[in-house]
Amino acid sequence: MARSQQANKELTEVLNQLWILDTNRLKPGTDYTISLQGKAGYVAQGSNYARDQARAPLFTYVNEDKLKSIKTYAHFISLLDNYETSTGVSETVTSQELEENKLFIDSIMETDVMKCAHKYLVRKGQAAADPAQFKRQLYDIWFRLYRRDRSGGEDSCGFEHVFVGETKFGQEIMGLHNWVQFYLQEKHSHVDYKGYKARDNKDTPDHDDHVLNLQFSWKGLVKPVGGSFIGVSPEFEVALFTIIFLMSSEKTTSVVVKVDEYVLELVVCRHGRSIGTSYPKLLSSNNRDL
Repeated sequence: MARSQQANKELTEVLNQLWILDTNRLKPGTDYTISLQGKAGYVAQGSNYARDQARAPLFTYVNEDKLKSIKTYAHFISLLDNYETSTGVSETVTSQELEENKLFIDSIMETDVMKCAHKYLVRKGQAAADPAQFKRQLYDIWFRLYRRDRSGGEDSCGFEHVFVGETKFGQEIMGLHNWVQFYLQEKHSHVDYKGYKARDNKDTPDHDDHVLNLQFSWKGLVKPVGGSFIGVSPEFEVALFTIIFLMSSEKTTSVVVKVDEYVLELVVCRHGRSIGTSYPKLLSSNNRDL
């Protein structure tokens, strides 16, 4: 799975099946509204200063009743306060948190999105057919703790990095590629959206786009650019990145796919048997030709 600017046809096909099956995806303009505002500027390497091109928050409205009533979102949100975001600080996992991890995996495995992903991976010889075994595999990929900072204890896992976000030595934001976490952090004034990132008119986003490249500050630090799906369900992201993780043994895998109207580069880095990071990069949208 080497990097290529040509869309990977097989992955494009399976990811579009997941997209169609993602009935828990929220609808832009109905279930949530975003305000893109200005195009974010350049941030010097190592700097935590970014000119604010967005005076208002990114999310102007999110239907929180849906986040509470759809099981996968509710279980997902219960996991967001389970982590110490600073690398080098060992995680302490309580029995309640272990139960919350299990409930989240159980809930996503009930969805058509994860059933489709599981079926595909079994067909490709990358997953056990037994759902209980596949759940253990998902646990290892997303929740098994490992050392991100060599000087400390087990301080990180795939879920924490990708969905919750981490800080490195109080100098750098790592991860935080999930829109629900972004919205909740923004709501509590922990995240300050600085503007969208786009190279040219091809990837200039619209307010109804489901993938964005964002610039923001969090915990006093600036993320110059971070890719994120917007509005998609937690099970869609877990399914998509699990497939890419299991279909490649490379340390870093980067594939180009066309999902719905979006041409994306999907990046997955492994940390042993677990995900180190995973995120989408929007290459272009509303663009029918690759």
